[in-house]
Amino acid sequence: MPNFIDTSPQGSCVFCRLIAGEIPSAKVFEDEHTIAFMDLGQVNPGHVLVATRRHAATLWDATPEEAAAMMRTAHRVAAAARAVFEPAGLMLLQANGVVAGQTVGHLHMHVVPRHEADGIGFTWPRKDPAASTLAQYAQRLAASLQNQGSGH
Repeated sequence: MPNFIDTSPQGSCVFCRLIAGEIPSAKVFEDEHTIAFMDLGQVNPGHVLVATRRHAATLWDATPEEAAAMMRTAHRVAAAARAVFEPAGLMLLQANGVVAGQTVGHLHMHVVPRHEADGIGFTWPRKDPAASTLAQYAQRLAASLQNQGSGH
């Protein structure tokens, strides 16, 4: 993936322009919160992007409703891809920020049908921290979640 992110102002990014109908797309589905369309860089047949209608650069910028709607649409698209392309598996990819591989600064998720020996690689460099380190991470995250619940 390229090492850049489209930093166009809200409303003028390529996905906002696509949603507005200013540029053509092979649309698959749309509802109040999301739009699903074919990725121009097809990895496998049926590779679809699901994006939020409202411009949100990343998952952190989306509302809980938009995030949930994106997953609901991805679920529907996955079922359609299974029926049409009969993949052996399915991969969902949602990247936030350049370091994570995001190249378009508009929240979206890739729905990618997977087939045996399709050439897609995936690296997961395990760190295997100690149980005490994991417990500390969990405690910190739980405290942050508790603070979110209390309006902080």
